[in-house]
Amino acid sequence: MRRSRCAAYVTSLLLAVGFTLTGAAAAQASTQAAATGYVALGDSYSSGVGAGSYIGSSGDCDRSTKAFPYLWQAAHAPASFSFMACSGARTTDVLNNQLGPLSASTGLVSLTIGGNDAGFADVMTTCVLQSDSSCLSRIATAKAYVDSTLPGRLDSVYSAISAKAPAAHVVVLGYPRFYKLGTTCLGLSETKRSAINDAADYINAAIAKRAADHGFTFGDVRTTFTGHEICSGSAWLHSVNWLNIGESYHPTAAGQSGGYLPALNGAA
Repeated sequence: MRRSRCAAYVTSLLLAVGFTLTGAAAAQASTQAAATGYVALGDSYSSGVGAGSYIGSSGDCDRSTKAFPYLWQAAHAPASFSFMACSGARTTDVLNNQLGPLSASTGLVSLTIGGNDAGFADVMTTCVLQSDSSCLSRIATAKAYVDSTLPGRLDSVYSAISAKAPAAHVVVLGYPRFYKLGTTCLGLSETKRSAINDAADYINAAIAKRAADHGFTFGDVRTTFTGHEICSGSAWLHSVNWLNIGESYHPTAAGQSGGYLPALNGAA
């Protein structure tokens, strides 16, 4: 009995030390990133579509001062900040238009990409306007693309980031689940909502796998968005907005600050 208690005590002590060191390492990484430069890459989930307060010089990119990259730099004051994320971006857009600011002095890179490559906008349009069977069929097509083509495209982006910013800590953030299930909700059927959530899980798994294989950190926002999906009564995501269709299914300002920013803070 005495040895068991001793073993339990030692195990608890080691776990506590490990937790402390992990927290210290995360804090050190964040401090290092702030002392160097931060570059925010990606699509509309990084640029802040749906959050409002768009920066005048960002043009069609819809970069918002309420987007998580802007909030992170405001809190940490990195040596330099390049906000390159752009609404509608695909992997090819990141490669062709967003990597310029990366350098050996870049300490932190954040990125959301892959949803537009997989046809996210068309999936949502099909599911909103057409039948359950059409929605499921379009999602199946998107999943096939995620299996066959997206990994190679992500590899190209991740390799280019590593080549241009070899010292950077790279955080690849995923996408939230969009709907709360098992509750009364106007609009899409439970079948459609479940399939859309499953599609989000599917692309997140693919992105996380490729990020890990490149030594990058995956920031999973599904946890932070739990309880704040569409139909939850406290949504951090826009539903269909017929007056501004581009904001549909994008995070609100609260989704950026409460959903994405904590995920970046936890991973950076």
